[in-house]
Amino acid sequence: MTSTSRTTTRNAWRNWAGTVAARPVREVAPASAGELAEAVRGAAEDGLRVKTVGAGHSFTAIAATDGLLIRPDLLTGIREIDRAAMTVTVEAGTPLKRLNAALAREDLSLTNMGDIMEQTVAGATSTGTHGTGRDSASIAAQIRGLELITADGSVVTCSEKGTDEEREIFAAARIGLGALGVISAITFAVEPLFLLTAREEPMSFDRVTSEFDELHVENEHFEFYWFPHTGNCNTKRNNRSAGPVAPPGAVSGWIEDELLSNGLFQVVNSLGRAIPATIPAIAKVSSRALSARTYTDIPYKVFTSPRRVRFVEMEYALPREAAVAALRELKAMIERSPLRISFPVEVRTAPADDITLSTASGRESAYIAVHMYKGTPYRSYFTAVERIMTEHGGRPHWGKIHTRDAEYFESVYPRFGEFLALRDRLDPDRVFGNDYLRRVLGA
Repeated sequence: MTSTSRTTTRNAWRNWAGTVAARPVREVAPASAGELAEAVRGAAEDGLRVKTVGAGHSFTAIAATDGLLIRPDLLTGIREIDRAAMTVTVEAGTPLKRLNAALAREDLSLTNMGDIMEQTVAGATSTGTHGTGRDSASIAAQIRGLELITADGSVVTCSEKGTDEEREIFAAARIGLGALGVISAITFAVEPLFLLTAREEPMSFDRVTSEFDELHVENEHFEFYWFPHTGNCNTKRNNRSAGPVAPPGAVSGWIEDELLSNGLFQVVNSLGRAIPATIPAIAKVSSRALSARTYTDIPYKVFTSPRRVRFVEMEYALPREAAVAALRELKAMIERSPLRISFPVEVRTAPADDITLSTASGRESAYIAVHMYKGTPYRSYFTAVERIMTEHGGRPHWGKIHTRDAEYFESVYPRFGEFLALRDRLDPDRVFGNDYLRRVLGA
């Protein structure tokens, strides 16, 4: 059979935010699970470490390698839609935006999703990408089956209905950090296409924090953004709707989503980076620029938004009951510091799940995410934020900037040892290892 994969050598790779660069010995773009398995076997025989990159939306070096870099560009598309089981099986390199659009054409949808859909399905799930939800969890929690290429080139399929070993792999590999193997296909649970009504509304910091529990309980999907140096927040409540479809108007939608949230925001951040002293005054104006609005549309058009302004990000998952206290500590820290922060702080929630290294594993969670404009020094801010989050037992997002190591993760993940034992069985020679995994999982 003629191979359709592409192989190149010594091409530099950079992630979306420009925080990580790698120069692998060689790259390959396999077009099937068989070609992927062949590439992994060949790399292992040559003593090369293997990593797969998706869209590069991770801010950490989780996908970096000096060995074989696998690009899943040709591993895209839907393999099968099973309407009886209500599942869809997709190739690992399929971008979320293509999956969402394809499902909508079939009158189907994922139950929940994050606010960015540029990532590949395997990259997003392997790092624990999530949206916000009272009852519905991360994208990985919607997985019903996986096809995984292990270090010896074996093709392993696993699900919650398999053998004991397959169930153990499934429990961990849904958020596997690329440490257990290379995912070649994912089967997701889907449901009939539905409508969401989004209600966006400005709200004061004091009100949103004092009413946080009520807002969480009363809405299927609640999130808010707090603008540092101000007492202002913007809230978003997404709830299922009987319709009719009523998307934002073409002009008003462009003003809110493109002009204000991307175009003007880019200018504001560029000015803030050049003249940090202007940031508090700008924040007071920009936090009032977004107005209240309500609209109704299919899920991915409500959950997701264009994000064209590049940034770096840290995000921690806390026990939900600790979120308000941590956020108030964060606000007080910024107010007494010389820091000038031009990006809003994002707060979301998730129910507990049963995935071994999910940031919501075994506990109802709230996420606090902080951002800095690309090219702006961020370490002082992120270090101060991380100190607050770790005092509350926070778990950092696997694909976002943090300084935690295996010793810390052992203290916040009750099943951490299970993951390490499984990794020892599936990849004893660390074919899928790199410096990042050595730090977060240990040697």
